[in-house]
Amino acid sequence: MNRRDFIRGAAAAGLALRFGPRAFAGQAASLTSPPALAVVEGESPAAITKEAIALLGGMGRFVGKGDRVVIKPNIGWDRTPDMAACTNPEVVKALVELVLGAGAKKAIVIDNTTNQAKRCYVRSGIQEAVKQAGGDMLFVDDYRVKKMALKGEWLKEWEIVQDVIESDLIINVPIAKHHSLCRLTLGAKNWLGATAGARNQFHQSLDKAVVDLSAFFKPRLTVLDAYRILVRNGPQGGRISDTELRKTVVAGTDPVAVDVFAASLFGIGPNELPYLGMARERGLGQTDLGKVRLEKRKI
Repeated sequence: MNRRDFIRGAAAAGLALRFGPRAFAGQAASLTSPPALAVVEGESPAAITKEAIALLGGMGRFVGKGDRVVIKPNIGWDRTPDMAACTNPEVVKALVELVLGAGAKKAIVIDNTTNQAKRCYVRSGIQEAVKQAGGDMLFVDDYRVKKMALKGEWLKEWEIVQDVIESDLIINVPIAKHHSLCRLTLGAKNWLGATAGARNQFHQSLDKAVVDLSAFFKPRLTVLDAYRILVRNGPQGGRISDTELRKTVVAGTDPVAVDVFAASLFGIGPNELPYLGMARERGLGQTDLGKVRLEKRKI
């Protein structure tokens, strides 16, 4: 037991002596059971990202010594950060720092982009951010892709980026934004960037596709960037006037609940996005935020 844990334990014991066993039990539960969802608002994208992870119990809860961790942001478009088409680079940088600080051997950032990858990686600011944080950025090529059995209800097999599934931990790091075909692109749709092949075919039944992909990848941690969100002309935008500053990061162990909260930032309820109900029925998460332990903080 380190000094901090000793002090916490002593405080809990003192509470028990003063108020009885019930108070002690409540305090103990709060120390051992982090929330499923952490929502943090503040001026710095990096600071609110780190605070959200701290509220969830710290990155050490998810990362083991020597782990190979994949951080999967949205880097799909040749856009600068102020266009809110790609995940904020400061959010990605903060996660790389936290992952390596928790003892991971590798913090790998990768995405199968829509526009030309070298342009997207540079213009989004993510490549430089990852370099500064000591992470590794990989490009998707034919050698990194393999057709795999997904055993989904709609997707039976598909080409998958092997680096993602061969990791010890996947952190899904989408950005919250408008999408002209499916209203919003959040965490579930971000998995398209971990696939290859004729991805336009997903749009034949996009809700089913993203649920099948979510069931396949099963992220333990989702960190959604809502610092600056794209509210129109998505998914790539192109004008600052298409964006709104929300200065928020949503992190959670329930990927469905993360998307539900993110949708609320656009005034959209879970019943308006069919994939959320499908994901709930598949046991992938909760759509009723009243049943989710959620902690909010402003820093």
